[in-house]
Amino acid sequence: MTLLSIWKAVNLRSSRNYCYATVVSSAENLLDLIHLSLTHKSLKLTQQCHARSLSLGFTQNPFLATKLISAYAIFGVPAQSQLVFDSLHIKSVYLWNSLINGFVKNRAYNEAFGWFYQMCCHGVLLDDFTLATMSKVCHEIGDLNAGKLIHGKSLKTGFVLDVIVANSLMSMYSKCGGFGECLKLFDEMPERNVGSWNVILSGYADSGDRNFDKEVSGFVKDMQIEGLKPDAFTVSSLLTLCNGHMRKRDPGRELHGFIVRIELAVGSGTGVHLGCCLIDMYSRSDRVEVGRRVFDRMKSRNVYAWTAMVNGYVQNGALEEGLVLFHEMQVRDGVEPNKVSLGEEAVSVYNKMLQLGNKPDMITIVGVLSACVRAGLVGRSGQLGQALDYIKTMPMAPSPSVWGALVNASIIHGNSEMQDLAYRFLIQLEPENPSNYVSLSNLHASSRRWDVVSEDRDFVCCPYLWNCLLKKLPFR
Repeated sequence: MTLLSIWKAVNLRSSRNYCYATVVSSAENLLDLIHLSLTHKSLKLTQQCHARSLSLGFTQNPFLATKLISAYAIFGVPAQSQLVFDSLHIKSVYLWNSLINGFVKNRAYNEAFGWFYQMCCHGVLLDDFTLATMSKVCHEIGDLNAGKLIHGKSLKTGFVLDVIVANSLMSMYSKCGGFGECLKLFDEMPERNVGSWNVILSGYADSGDRNFDKEVSGFVKDMQIEGLKPDAFTVSSLLTLCNGHMRKRDPGRELHGFIVRIELAVGSGTGVHLGCCLIDMYSRSDRVEVGRRVFDRMKSRNVYAWTAMVNGYVQNGALEEGLVLFHEMQVRDGVEPNKVSLGEEAVSVYNKMLQLGNKPDMITIVGVLSACVRAGLVGRSGQLGQALDYIKTMPMAPSPSVWGALVNASIIHGNSEMQDLAYRFLIQLEPENPSNYVSLSNLHASSRRWDVVSEDRDFVCCPYLWNCLLKKLPFR
């Protein structure tokens, strides 16, 4: 009898009447079923396994507890993981790590730090997994001071010598603006892997050091001296850092030759990614024709390869060639454009329009903003603020449709503050339009901010709005 048939028997109550109590009677059975629940994405089965472990008296089994903590975190309910953790009398470092990692996976970083603090207070000996995980948290939230605290803990425990921990700390320093500390840590590592070199490359890219291309050959040579072979990420990162302009030494061209020599063929899988990087590098160096040769020789091309080539033409002012290729992509190869190749080409064409001295009208502005919204180019990492700055610097006064585009972006990305601001600009521009009042009031009502709603003096002109406010109902 397979575990899948057991699962079906339990959940579907088949006519054969398999008894849950008889088929699941050991911790090993429960571990297998929890694994099965993850495979089939069934939170219900995980909860049934949890209940069965309680009835069988397995609550203190550390293997079951660890598996349940991880499963609940994967299903997005780390609070249930905490309940399992709290029920244990003896908590090993592995259980602490599972709980903290569960909160990290659900982006509950404050809770993760809270449990890490509790872990330290309880005198639990930290291991490499704990420190690497907390370094990642500091990386995600961009907290340099917290990162230095984790670095100190790593030094104290000796785990700073661990490659994984050191790589995590370097990533944290690079992300948090401490690239100098990242380089220092790299130089002090007694042992490095390819990931260590890749972290340094990412740091150079983030620092905007475009003179690094002078050291490209030396970088690859140093890796090989240590017996390490650059991977696809290494090469693609180096290509991003290369200016690629023709000179006595051309690092971009050298890397292209390196790709050919080590048979990282620009065909499929990672090869397509490298092909896109080569096209981008040549396009940025005003050698789009070389990028086109790379494109033509690719064994297979996906939408990203086509987009890279079209974008290369646009960057170099060859708009007609870009349009022809965009047409070929759909007609000849049957590749449908994705939102990035459309939500990015719109921005590129707009920028080119400004460079040529053409003054955009309101329709152009709204079109670009709408394209950005559809492609998700605004709203991430505070870019709604950049969109607002863009609107403020427009060559003409923004119309209601422009503020409407910002409203849509704010709704899509859940930024209620920006949504509120955009609505208030709409009200200033269209004081007689009741739909703006309704929308703004709905926003406040959904947040249960009744005091803010009641303070809006403009509601006096609309008895219907007052009636909805008094009833504390959302407007329809």
